[in-house]
Amino acid sequence: MKENLHPKWFAETTVICACGNTWKTGATVELIKTDICSACHPFYTGEQRIVDTEGQVDRFMKRLQVRDVKRAEVQTRDAARDPINTPIAELGIDRKVIPAFTDMGLNTAGEIHRFITERGEEALLEIPGIGRKIVADLKKALRVRGFEIDKAAAE
Repeated sequence: MKENLHPKWFAETTVICACGNTWKTGATVELIKTDICSACHPFYTGEQRIVDTEGQVDRFMKRLQVRDVKRAEVQTRDAARDPINTPIAELGIDRKVIPAFTDMGLNTAGEIHRFITERGEEALLEIPGIGRKIVADLKKALRVRGFEIDKAAAE
């Protein structure tokens, strides 16, 4: 067996917690400092306490505030936008069929709604590349944005 291979063992190592609790144990270092122990851990104490290391909670709260501000801006912008002028790319339909609508001169939700009410759902189905699923998705997206699809014109 090689000599001086193992670290030195300290039978009386002092452990000091951030809460002030201290105790003795055996270890390979003389002093151990810890942030949390059984005297202050929420699992053992039954109380919830946030241990803020270097302001992490504050940084997290700032990120939440920034997120809330951005959400409010988006909601304000969306509320101010007229649903008639909503581009078809924002209707949530398959992007592969958008060129088929633009080739027909249908670029906004209002133009598509007018096309459906004037010509009917069957006229949409005559456009190359447009099937029943696309028409159903399109009608659902228009209803969500407040458009009324006349059942008689759509059938």
